[in-house]
This record gives sequence, structure tokens and C-alpha cells, in this order.
Amino acid sequence: MDTLPDWLIPLPDAETMRAVDRWAIEQRGVPSLDLMERAGAGVARMVEQIAPDGPVAVVCGKGNNGGDGLVVARLLRDAGREVAVVFAAPPQELSGDARENLRRLTGDEPLALDGDGACGREASNAIGGASAIVDALLGTGFVGEPRGVVADAIDAINAVVTPVVSVDVPSGVDASTGVVRGRAVRATVTVTFHAAKPGLWIRPGKAHAGMVETIDIGIPRGAPGGATIGLAGPLTGDLLPRRGASSTKFTSGHVLVAGGSRGLTGAPWMAACASMRAGAGYVTACVPASLQGILAGAGRPELMTRGLAEEDGGLTVEAVDGVLGETARGGALALGPGLGRSEGAVAFARALARRATVGLVLDADGLNAHAGCLGDLALRDAPTVLTPHAGELGRLLGLDSAEIERERLRHARAAAQRAGAVVVLKGDDTLIADPSGVVAVSSGDSPALATAGSGDVLTGVSAALLAQGLDPFTAATAAVQLHAEAGRQAARRQGGAEGVIASDVIAALPAARARATSGDGERSGIRRRSPGDELADADER
Repeated sequence: MDTLPDWLIPLPDAETMRAVDRWAIEQRGVPSLDLMERAGAGVARMVEQIAPDGPVAVVCGKGNNGGDGLVVARLLRDAGREVAVVFAAPPQELSGDARENLRRLTGDEPLALDGDGACGREASNAIGGASAIVDALLGTGFVGEPRGVVADAIDAINAVVTPVVSVDVPSGVDASTGVVRGRAVRATVTVTFHAAKPGLWIRPGKAHAGMVETIDIGIPRGAPGGATIGLAGPLTGDLLPRRGASSTKFTSGHVLVAGGSRGLTGAPWMAACASMRAGAGYVTACVPASLQGILAGAGRPELMTRGLAEEDGGLTVEAVDGVLGETARGGALALGPGLGRSEGAVAFARALARRATVGLVLDADGLNAHAGCLGDLALRDAPTVLTPHAGELGRLLGLDSAEIERERLRHARAAAQRAGAVVVLKGDDTLIADPSGVVAVSSGDSPALATAGSGDVLTGVSAALLAQGLDPFTAATAAVQLHAEAGRQAARRQGGAEGVIASDVIAALPAARARATSGDGERSGIRRRSPGDELADADER
């Protein structure tokens, strides 16, 4: 895949946005001061919404982000608000449009955060006593770790319990990746210009962005594209295959779920049931022979079962041929739920992944079995989808989970390229990375999925959509969105996210799919409905 599908909302990175700005200014003749004026006006409107009264502190850096802040200060002062402008850099260092907006500023002189004596105290007091703070320190071009006075300014902003409006991106967040090195402003709202940036939707940057509001600043239509990251909004019906009059149980999607071990029978059962509820017409659970009766008697008579060779309640490499025989009808294979980590199970997972000629969704212990040999999956001829959480991806790449979480985008892309597979890095900001580098980002907002077994549900949904003929990137992205909507539906039915269990999510899948195919799930996703608070442990998602 070389370009972003049109069903994703482009999230341009910093380099792409620079090209867009240059195009608007140099080729379409839009004055750069006009762009800055509209940007500042949009931020000022947001300040008035979240804090209609009281003093405002506008904390500025020396770049164009600071220039936007100066427009905000001027417009709010013109509207009668008390506004303190606090600089984290000497005002004389401003240039270009930022310097011009400093010249246009009327009223009290700016304060220096690093000033000596009374001047420095006055700046600190202005921040601490504000009813709203505007963060205009660092813009989308910032990369690295804030230092010196800028770092002090970020600390001062974060130290007060006051609504914060960040200009374009929270200072300290890498707009292109979401990486935070050191410290970053925790915004209540981020007002971003022309289009949202990847770092506003990818953690840890997402956790700093709060609500994201994207505003038009007058960049003409036809701006150059080039985004390789896109936001996945709610599903639309044209993405999901539907059964027709001539459909059969096999053309509706044939799914095999291979896994299970003693004490872990629930995982393959949930993956299989999720596949059925996501539209698969024929589902077989391939499990150790001694566990076949447990799944067959689990209250789902529509589920086919196949008992396989085992040792001490776990699958062995001798079971591979049994699964391969079932793949003769085509479809897709979900490998790993409940598999366990015995020596036999590891050998089974590696051999089956290598030899299977159908689409493969690899999860849980199927992923763990490939720690140290991720590149072997690139030798497969059929589509492959991996669905790790941060811990599993860390084991695949030989890194700890904390390192994965620090740079989620980079590591998801690296794993996808190495495995020649679509990688679904789970979380509130689930990333779906194609080997080409194209990435879809889930808008999240489904905390009900933070429960045991929901990862098995996602595996089953992914396999069902892959079996129904979707390409692996589309199948994985649609599965993530369908899974998230089912989580929201389940939370509404149960009266809250805290009471949801994985089987509730399975039960909600048909309603979630119906909502998409009915057209009710119109794409939005530009505006996030709530601040990016830390969720409960996302490893189960």
C-alpha cells in the first residue's frame, strides 16, 4: 500500500504541514500574517468558551507558535479581557510574523519568565493566578526534549489546576509521532490548524492533548497531501462485506481458531464466538483433543470443534497437519488464543504459521512463540495480521514494554516491516501499521475494552473480516473500529464500562456492525469528546 486510503482522515506530520503552508503562501498567495491571524482567532474563541471570565496568561516562545499566542493576547485584550503575556525567550529574538504581531500588541508589556527579582515573580504569578492559560511555547516543528526556560515554563503551566489551551500541539509533544521526551504540557484543549497531527492521537502525546479541536485557517482546497498516517473514524457500511442472496456459509467467511490449553479454554471459545458474531459463516475451534468436549458443551452449538494431537493438555507440532487439513476450504486462521507457552505449543505455532496458506491472524501465545524469529513471518505468501499489546510487541522486538510505549509509532512500523505483516498495536490509540509505512490510528474512546478476553474478541473479529475477503490492512482497521464500537455498545447496555466483560462485547458485535452498515456511523473523529486521561491497563485490548 503506497497511499493513504480515502476512508482514513489524513493526519499530516510536521514536514507535510510545512509544505502545505509554503504552498498556500507561495503558490496561492495567502499572506502568512492572515494564516496567523485566523489561527490566533480560533484559539481566542476556544479560550472564551472554556473560561469566559477572569485573567488569561499567554505563555509564548520565540517562533510562529509564539506569534499565534500574541494574536490571541491582542484579540482577548480587544474584547476586554485581562491578559498577561509571558515570554520564555527574549522578545527581541522574535522575527518575521511573530515580531510583527509583537509590534501590534497593545497594553501591558510582556513579562519574562526568567526575569530577575520582581519581574520573574510577576510572570510566575500571572501563570498561577490565571483563569485560563494559553500554551504557545513550541509548535509542530519541535523535536527533542524541552530545556532551560522553556522546560521551566512547561513545569509552571502543569503546576496549576487551570484550563490550558495549547496552540496547534501541546509544547513538548512531537507532533509527528506523539513522542514525549522529558516533559510536555498537559492541555485541556488543543486547537490545531488545518488538520490534526499524528502526535495528538498517538500516545503518549494523546494523553497530553485533551480535547482536540481542528479549525480552518484559510488554506485553500487542493493543498499537497502526502500523509501516511490517518485517523480511523466510525465505520461506514461500504467497508464491511455483506451477505447476499447467493451467499453460503463458506463464502460468508470460514474461520479456524487454533489454540487452547489446559486452563485456557475460554480464549479460543471467545475468539470463535466473536468470529461468528462478526459475520463469519463457518467457524471451527481446533483445540487439544482432551479439551474438545469442553468447547463443544460450552453452549454454542453452532461452533464446530476439532480435537488435535496434544501432550499434557497442550498442542504439539503433530497437530499441525490436522489444522492444515481444515484450511482446504480457504478462509482465515486465528492462531494463538489460549495456546500456552510449552515447548510443544511453541513448535506448533511456528510450524503452522510457516505452512498455512490462508490468511493468518496471530495473537497471544502465537505471538510469543515468534519472539526472536519475527522475520520468519515475512516468508509467508498469504496475508498476515499481528495483534500485540505493548508487552507482546516488546518480546517480538527484544525490547521492554516501556520502550514500546515511549515510541509506539516507530516500533509498530518496524515490526510491520520486519514481519511483512499488518501490525495492530493495541491500546486506546490502537495503531494499525502496514509494511509500507501507512498507519491507521484508532480514535479509541472505548474504556470498556480494558477487560480480560477482549483481545481474543478482536482476534476473532479480525479473522472474520479477513475470511470475508478484505485485504489485511482494511480488515484489521475495520476490526479495531468494530471492536471499539461494540465496547461502547456493551457499556451502554451494562450501564457503564466497569461492568463489561468480554462476552458482553461479543454480544454487542451485531448491533455495532448494524450501526455501521445502516449509515449511522458517519465519520467524524476530528474532535475528541473527552480529555486523554490514562485508561486502565490496555494490555487486555
